[in-house]
Amino acid sequence: MASKQLQRVDDADTMRQAEVQGMSMEDRNMVEDMIADYGMDVETLPHTAPPGEEGFEFSHAGGEYEAFEGLTSQIAEISGCRYIDHWTCHDRTENQTGHWSLQLDLLVDAYLNYHSCSSKNGMPTFDEPPMEPSSNDTQCVSLSNIELVDLFGSGYIGCSPMYPTVAISLHTLAAYRQIHQTCPRFSIQAQCKSLCFLHDIPYRPYLCMQFSAAYDIYLEIIHSVDKQLKAALKHDTPDWRLLNSCPACCYKLQDEPALEFDWLISIDGNNSLKHWDSTIYGTTAHTDSRKARSDYWIAPSVVDRFKAEVKAREKPSNPDDWEDEPVDANHSLTCIGCWRNAGPNTHKKMFSVFDKSGIFIAACRHHFILLACDMIRSGELAKYPLALVNKLLTVYGKNGACAYDIGCMFSKTLSNSTLGPRAAELNFRMMLMWHPMYILGTGHSEGEGCEHIFSTSNELARSTQHASPFHRHQAIEEHFAFWDTDKYAVLSNFLWNHYREAAKQISVLAAELAVIQSTLGLTDADFSRFLQEEHDYLDGLKQPPETDCLSVQYIEVLDKFAERRADWDSAREAANNLLVGIAAGSLDQMNNVLAQAHIQVDLSYAKLQYAEVLVAHIKTHLAVDARWEIGSREYNHFKEEVSLSKYRSALDDLERLVVMRLFELSKLSLSGTGYKLRQQIGKALQQQSEAIRNAINRYNVQAAALNPPRQKVTWKDIADYGFLGAFNLLRYSRSDIRSSDWATPAH
Repeated sequence: MASKQLQRVDDADTMRQAEVQGMSMEDRNMVEDMIADYGMDVETLPHTAPPGEEGFEFSHAGGEYEAFEGLTSQIAEISGCRYIDHWTCHDRTENQTGHWSLQLDLLVDAYLNYHSCSSKNGMPTFDEPPMEPSSNDTQCVSLSNIELVDLFGSGYIGCSPMYPTVAISLHTLAAYRQIHQTCPRFSIQAQCKSLCFLHDIPYRPYLCMQFSAAYDIYLEIIHSVDKQLKAALKHDTPDWRLLNSCPACCYKLQDEPALEFDWLISIDGNNSLKHWDSTIYGTTAHTDSRKARSDYWIAPSVVDRFKAEVKAREKPSNPDDWEDEPVDANHSLTCIGCWRNAGPNTHKKMFSVFDKSGIFIAACRHHFILLACDMIRSGELAKYPLALVNKLLTVYGKNGACAYDIGCMFSKTLSNSTLGPRAAELNFRMMLMWHPMYILGTGHSEGEGCEHIFSTSNELARSTQHASPFHRHQAIEEHFAFWDTDKYAVLSNFLWNHYREAAKQISVLAAELAVIQSTLGLTDADFSRFLQEEHDYLDGLKQPPETDCLSVQYIEVLDKFAERRADWDSAREAANNLLVGIAAGSLDQMNNVLAQAHIQVDLSYAKLQYAEVLVAHIKTHLAVDARWEIGSREYNHFKEEVSLSKYRSALDDLERLVVMRLFELSKLSLSGTGYKLRQQIGKALQQQSEAIRNAINRYNVQAAALNPPRQKVTWKDIADYGFLGAFNLLRYSRSDIRSSDWATPAH
């Protein structure tokens, strides 16, 4: 009996201790006081902290944590022992990624099971307890299968792969993903601050890290589900996305008429999505083994295969050309001197603070994104478009075309690269010489599809410039995927609207064209002739005719020859009059004066002979029988041409500055232009205003030197220019084309 009684007492004590352990600290103190009042043994009570209250308690006044840190520091100094954490940020990231990878299959199964119970409104309904996902994986050491199911059954995902203490709702993650896709400016920090204010709690920076960790694994789960779906639908074959991204470009109908171009793309670079190099802070770069999930990207190693395509042909002495070859006389106007990205590769340097200076993309004519690559520590080098064109030729094959804002220069680079024979064999063409509206087969395509994409991707810059390389790629991929999905959703309306607009324009313009042809007596062939004449005229403006250049040089040499003859005559006359002012008997002075006069006469005569040789040399090249006399008809004609060339140079300089001013003024009214950018634009306008005033003075000097003098320009005239069409570029050109048919407004 005694032994049984002792056993019952022990059982009661064990039960009491178990109940006390489950109490809060306040309830436990009350129980201890009650037990002490009855004289019971307090030493037998457990002293372990209750669940959820194991941490250090802080008062509202604060200061306990600092005191505890000071105490531990003193103990470490006395004992000589100090804990050093050898784990880097890279180690922690890799450790977390590895543990998430072990759980990924279970997480995907649990996620699919969670969505299988959806009530079509985003909220799950369980008629019976959720089933445990079937898996034989025994390597999951962080959470049990039951914990995983409970986590997703309630619609939450942990912020850590092992022993999570914070979980975030799947609805919150899904809502943030959709908001971020539609509004790229909305960052994780903005989301966390919104949630903190919504729940009336103070914001802490570590919340962003927790949310980011949960969002990363959420996107990884979504990506794994998409992979399974693509595998089931047989959409996981190589280059499947490129071959099916745009139905209008990729799908062919039966008996479909052949088009001028089987595929038409546009390529361009953008430096808004730069990435800040973290090593400039003196810290180790944050490396991450996680890679881009999509096939949008062309790897840097593939891009670098083309890095030597231009380097071997650059001419360092000429900063205005990409290559060492002369400009083809049959080639159209180039824009090397006008476009910054058409300059030499050696000049395309990016600030050293950025390890990635932007992105380079390719898009189809319906604005679907096809390919992208990072521009690494450089500007728009030739290797980036070459790498993209190489991939597109491999996937799409022959009879393609490409629009590029420096296509005139890139066409030459492409033809001289290793891709040149292949591009010629596949009939790949650059849209050159004219606006796409003049090229048969381009339709309404303006060749600026990439600019439409950049207009929205620029919003990502604020949240990606200081992100890790993985998170930067992840944000860009999410934006690209949403862009393509959105374009696919409205593709039918896009095609219908453009078809209706084209049909309307054909109907209206055909009637108007018939009236114009009848009134002016023109035929269809005249329009092609006008276009060719305009092209020939503008193509001839690249440089003056060789005969005109020699004639202008001949005039300059004749003027120099006349100047040298006048100097020689002056030197001889001065030598003849030297002895008049010298007193008789000063033989040394007379010898010195005669020696100096002899030197001056010989030197002026040598210069005269050199000028005469140049005159004879140019005269031979011009095939002129008799030397032109100063004041003759030929001399006066080309003398005026010399003055006009200086005038045109001053006019071009003035025009360039005014056009720059108009572009800067247009930026001031753009939405999204920040305060700092407006301040910089304002300072630039002030500097340009001073430069424009100087250019006006130079222009007026050259205008007054003409015969007859041209009208002077004032600052008020320049300030009144509100659009680029205010410049009449052809009025004072080398040839007066104002009477040509193609130059008149009626034609």
